[in-house]
Amino acid sequence: MADHNDFGKIAEDLAVDFLIKNQYKILVRNFRYLKAEVDIIAEFENQIIIVEVKARNTDAFLEPQEAVNKKKIKLLISAANYFIEENNIDKEVRFDIISVLPNKQKTLEIHHIIDAFQSFEI
Repeated sequence: MADHNDFGKIAEDLAVDFLIKNQYKILVRNFRYLKAEVDIIAEFENQIIIVEVKARNTDAFLEPQEAVNKKKIKLLISAANYFIEENNIDKEVRFDIISVLPNKQKTLEIHHIIDAFQSFEI
């Protein structure tokens, strides 16, 4: 596995640990539908949370969450709709982004962006 894939896996594991510590129930990891992959599907306070995890070794060029473009958002929405319909879920859905970046001490820092897509035009 390439180094960036290892880093992505580490970031996803950190995100799952973070969500669990904050009382989220993890339903599915790496859910695939057509060309879309949802990193984490969780449940929190009677909502379904679709989580995109973005990790970078540096934010010199782009914040991790800025890599979630309109195309990615549309893919996430279609996968979420499929998951909701296939599992006959009647709950609100929220889309979050968890970014993972090393800080100045070289430890990985998590930033949880709740309702991340509200700031994007789809």
